[in-house]
Formats: sequence, C-alpha cells, structure tokens
Amino acid sequence: MNKIPVGVIGVGHLGKLHAGLYREVDRAALQGVYDTDMEKCRRIADELGTKAFASIDELLEICRGVNIVTPTSSHHETALKAIEYKCHLFIEKPITATKKEAEEIIRCCREKDLLLQIGHIERFNPAVLALSDVNIDPLFIESHRLASFNPRGTDVAVILDLMIHDLDLILTLVKSRPVKIEASGVGVISKTIDIANARIQFANGCVANVTASRISKRKMRKMRIFQKNSYMSLDFADGYSEIYYIPEDDQKEFKDGTLAFSLGQIDSGEEKKEIKYNKLQREGINPLRNELAAFVESIEKGTPPIVSGEDGLAALELANAVLEKIQEHTELVAEKEIN
Repeated sequence: MNKIPVGVIGVGHLGKLHAGLYREVDRAALQGVYDTDMEKCRRIADELGTKAFASIDELLEICRGVNIVTPTSSHHETALKAIEYKCHLFIEKPITATKKEAEEIIRCCREKDLLLQIGHIERFNPAVLALSDVNIDPLFIESHRLASFNPRGTDVAVILDLMIHDLDLILTLVKSRPVKIEASGVGVISKTIDIANARIQFANGCVANVTASRISKRKMRKMRIFQKNSYMSLDFADGYSEIYYIPEDDQKEFKDGTLAFSLGQIDSGEEKKEIKYNKLQREGINPLRNELAAFVESIEKGTPPIVSGEDGLAALELANAVLEKIQEHTELVAEKEIN
C-alpha cells in the first residue's frame, strides 16, 4: 500500500515535534517542511533528515495532507492556500483567530470534499481514552490547567493558549450548549491575560468551573467530573484517571476494581451501598503521535476526523465568549473604581 504524503508548515517548537513524530506513523510519508524562517527551516530539516522547501507552493504540490503549525494569526491564510492544492488539513488549535475565518475554512473544505482535523490533543490523552467504557453524564466539572511562564504563546490570552484544551473537552463531555458565563482574568507578566477563571452553565444544568494560568510555580493539568453515583479525576500530565463509583445493577465491572470503602445504611429500608475505586490507565500512548496517526487514517479511509472543524469552531466560540465576559468584568470593575 502506498503511504500518504504529508508535510508540515511551521517548524517552531510544536511543528518540529509534528515533523519528527511523523516518522513513527506507519502510513505517513513525510515529504518535508516549510517555514518563513528559511534558516530555521533548513536546520530543522537537517536534524530530522527531511527536506526544507523554499516555498509553500512547492510543498503543497506533492502532499495529500498538511499540518499547519504556524501562529494562529496565519492559520486562515495558510489553510486557504493548502485548500487550493486540494490538501487535507490538520490545523493546530485554536482553529483560527476569528469565527468568520473558521467558518470560511470549514465551508471551503466541505465544498472541496477535504478532511479538516483540529489539534485538540487532550482528546488523545490516555487519561481521556481510559474512560472510554465509562458512561459520563456530568453535573459539575472542575478543571485546573496551570503552567510556569514561557514567552512562547503569550501573543494570545491564556484562554486561547491553555484553557481552550479544557473547553473543548468539556463541550465533548457535556453535550449541551452554554447558556451563562461568568469570567474574570488579568495580565500579570504579558500584555495579554495570563490567569483566568470561568464559570460556565449549560442548558442541561451542568456547571463547569475552569481555571487556567501560565504564571504558576507548580504545573497542573487536572479535571474532576462529578455525576450521579460517581466521581472521576483525570490527570492529563501523568496520563491516568481515577473513578469512585456506586455500581449500578447492570454496570459492567471495571478491570482491577477494588473496594474503596462501604457506606452504611442510609434509611431503615435502604440496602447497604458500596463505593468502589478504580485507577484506569492506557499504556504506551503518545497523544501527539496518535493524533497524527488518526489524521492519516482518516485521509486513507475517508472517515470523519475525531476532532472536526466544527469541534474547533465550537471551542473557539466558547473561548471567545469567555474573553468577552472577562472584558465586561474588567470594564465593570474600572467603572466602579471611577465612581
């Protein structure tokens, strides 16, 4: 079988990882890389043993799929250029800078019958994959994504840089539309927002409390999900999930389930209920490699991507709504100080 010819546009920190990992994707054939910084492009290409292209057109001409790992501000222009060459698209998150740009890319891909996958990598995290057999119907979600300061990424607010990972996952888990948002955030080191918190209420009643910071001394990437008869804790950094649950009558037993503790009788007629605990893991998973492999497989088989353009747009819209609420909150505080 012929391999799928792919290329990577943008070889900064993340783009270099994309290009390097393509060598581990069996069905992919990396054709080369392109970057507006040709000196860097040649250096990275030499390190990876691939070709540095002098123009984006030369790379697009020979590829069936391309990864756009450029700054968000250039996603739209680069994607439209790739669509001209009928290339399937993998676009790193966020999909674009604006809703209008995202909608145009989605529409053009649909018209040309091209695949569009967005790089929301936490969908491929082993902590998430480990819960594939769990019935998730959240009532309350709490997430914390904290990172130490790194100048890379500060051209956008922390909501688009870090929080959007959790917003995408929450939309996937809740499967309901946001109806109310309260948010606040401040810029501490950079000119954009460095730390933010949002409280999001959904039409089905679920509430999510989401915190993101890129000025934390301690790193953390965790999410907690509370629902009827169970509580789940996802550790994205270490790649595992824990679940405490009261078994249902028709529920399949999790592998290696252990009794955490037992509840006594609640009422005289109530049966004794046990709360069980499981640590759920998936071994040998590299989220980025699996993400790239899924993109290539979708091209090969003509199947829908795991993270679609519409998913990327939904996450962007929610992130922008959080940004708007932060702006409203900031203006309200400033107005009160003046008065």
